[in-house]
Amino acid sequence: MRRRRYPSDTSNAEWALIEPLLPPPACETSAGGRPEKHPRREIVDAIRYVVDAGCKWRALPVDFPPWRTVWGFMARWAAAGVIGQIHDELSSRIRREMGKGPKAVATVIDSQSVKAAETVGKDSRGYDAGKKINGRKRHLVVDTRGLPLLVIVSPASLSDRDAAKEVLFRLRLMHPEITIVWADSAYAGKLVDWAKQHLNLTIKTVSRPKDSSGFVVLPRRWVVERSLAWIMHARRHARDYERLVQHSETLITWAAITLMTRRLTRKPTRRTKPPTPPPDQLTQAA
Repeated sequence: MRRRRYPSDTSNAEWALIEPLLPPPACETSAGGRPEKHPRREIVDAIRYVVDAGCKWRALPVDFPPWRTVWGFMARWAAAGVIGQIHDELSSRIRREMGKGPKAVATVIDSQSVKAAETVGKDSRGYDAGKKINGRKRHLVVDTRGLPLLVIVSPASLSDRDAAKEVLFRLRLMHPEITIVWADSAYAGKLVDWAKQHLNLTIKTVSRPKDSSGFVVLPRRWVVERSLAWIMHARRHARDYERLVQHSETLITWAAITLMTRRLTRKPTRRTKPPTPPPDQLTQAA
């Protein structure tokens, strides 16, 4: 086992959360297979390193497993739905610790356009005329505490209203308990009636106050804006580098998993009480 030296490495407490949620190795199943050459903790640490540092897969430090091995685990776990299961389990655990139900019933939706690198093909990128960005657009749905529930990546040329149909349809399939979605004015119009009629979802829009200028904190919407900022702390997401949108969505989910494991294992800070002054000082103050 290599020595833990990077900020993105899992702590023992974080690994205790992630390890039971990973599928068993092939050699331990009835189908059989070769024993895995590299410890899975090193695989997870390598994936988190790429997401956090934003380096190329080929630029992984030599103390990690080979980059092809790490990339292969990332792709296979994503295709098998393992990453989504880990994300949902950690999200439910955080909600229970906060005194909430394990499933969210109210959500907030928003999008973010980011530039795409030259590794992104023309078929999955576009030009956002409003933001003047040539790249991709991330559509994020979070609960009222800011925990990501669903992320979908599309060409930046796709409008929020058109992409929302796919986003809300997947959201209804994955989380049938959700009843209300908060959004900005870009999701208003016919989409509200469509969501109510076909998905039984209520969309409520939050608009900017009239005659307002500059930055304004808007009710409900600030929650998803904060979640997008959390994701952008991982340098891999400052720009979209992935050839496949599925891998882009997977690495965004990995950033959310890192946030949740650290929140679950964070030690509570104790506030120290100020020292009590001597009795003579209390008398003088009186």
